[in-house]
Amino acid sequence: MDSRHRALRLLALATLSLSLFGCAAVPRAERDPRDPWQRMNRATFKFDMGFEKHIAAPVATGYVKTVPHVVRLGISNFFANIEYPAVIVNDLLQGQFKWFLKDTGRLIVNSTLGLGGLLDPASQIGLPPDNRNFGQTFGKWGLPAGPYLVLPILGPSDIRAAIGRAVDIFASPTYYAPNTLVWYTPDAVDILNDDARLQPTLRLVMHAYNPYAFMRHAYLSHQHYMVHGPSGGNPAAEELKELQGAGK
Repeated sequence: MDSRHRALRLLALATLSLSLFGCAAVPRAERDPRDPWQRMNRATFKFDMGFEKHIAAPVATGYVKTVPHVVRLGISNFFANIEYPAVIVNDLLQGQFKWFLKDTGRLIVNSTLGLGGLLDPASQIGLPPDNRNFGQTFGKWGLPAGPYLVLPILGPSDIRAAIGRAVDIFASPTYYAPNTLVWYTPDAVDILNDDARLQPTLRLVMHAYNPYAFMRHAYLSHQHYMVHGPSGGNPAAEELKELQGAGK
């Protein structure tokens, strides 16, 4: 999950950057109506990939080598359980009452039989995890996604998702922990755990024909699916065809 203070600072920095660089031109062949800030986004993407390669990846690799899989899985389950109340709130906001009951049951089962979330017995009894968030909820309400935006460290986003990310921060129970150590330590461990799990995907991105466009397509496709489902079409499909043609 996201580090709260860092995320807020980076979102503010990104907003300021838009006013300075948002109108910078890019070659006509590289333009995309969903990505009007492409020059700035590419610069941020380059920074993110450098940070991932030289800092995050080595730390995550060391983490995987020194921490047993069962421990890493327990950490992942624990923090997913802590954040799950926000999923339940978004079930209600989206009118998904069936999922509201399922997700409430999942939280109760994993918080009790799952030893505070370290284990995931809920999945074994037919209560799979859900991943609704406020960015998705805003999309369900009809708020447009807005321009594609790459955030420092946090990666691909758009205006709607960035706003939702900020709301997610305040919806997290750990945000209200009074102790500073309790506040920052869970985020640090959870980010490290997430980064370790994402290493295979990130290596795939780095070796793609056009890493920037690959990541943009993957993100926009996923976001569109999350809001509109499989029957809502996919505007990013044409971009994928173009990328496949360029790679031949």
